[in-house]
Amino acid sequence: MPSTLSRLFTSTDLERIAAAVKAAEGQTAGEIVPFVVASSDDYEAALWRGGFALSALVWSAIVLAYLLTSVWLPFSLVQALLLLFLAQGLGMLLTMTLPSAKRFFAGAATLQRRVQQQALEAFLSEEVFRTREHTGILIFLSLFERRVVVLGDAGINAKVAPTEWEEVVQTIVAGMRTGQPAEGLLVAVHKCGVLLQKQGVLRREDDTDELANTLRMRGGKV
Repeated sequence: MPSTLSRLFTSTDLERIAAAVKAAEGQTAGEIVPFVVASSDDYEAALWRGGFALSALVWSAIVLAYLLTSVWLPFSLVQALLLLFLAQGLGMLLTMTLPSAKRFFAGAATLQRRVQQQALEAFLSEEVFRTREHTGILIFLSLFERRVVVLGDAGINAKVAPTEWEEVVQTIVAGMRTGQPAEGLLVAVHKCGVLLQKQGVLRREDDTDELANTLRMRGGKV
């Protein structure tokens, strides 16, 4: 189990989440599959953009100093180019180590697209579609991006509109932003169960627990 996720989700948290899933499923026909990854992509392009940004900033400072002041620049053209390469490397390093910078240079649209792609892959890899009445639900958390995707199978989508998951999503996002993703997920699972009951996704007498209640975790891409 990845150490980063182990720090965020203790063994007690895992037991509580599994119990919350079981309780929610006990009142509905939904099969809830919680899934969390540390990140949905490496975002290598973001590192290059961060490096280029710092390099461009340094180059702009050199040019402005040369054109607008009488300051004697203490290095040659070769040394200036070397400075730009160093700035590129430093910018990449800073982007790699600062999550907020990495998210900025990756771009919101790219973050959302990568998370959506990984959620779809998790839906398939965990076989959320393998339920008798197609009532599987994936709750996918991607911690680095601070994004959540809820994917329902056909039996769920027939009764629950995509917009109705927003409260569930925002509950988990709030937990991620405060460093308490486990608490956010616990509340969200309960709300998920309440929503399914409200929309008529009701449990049948012969329903069985078709998918495991445990929280699935991955250190990186699915």
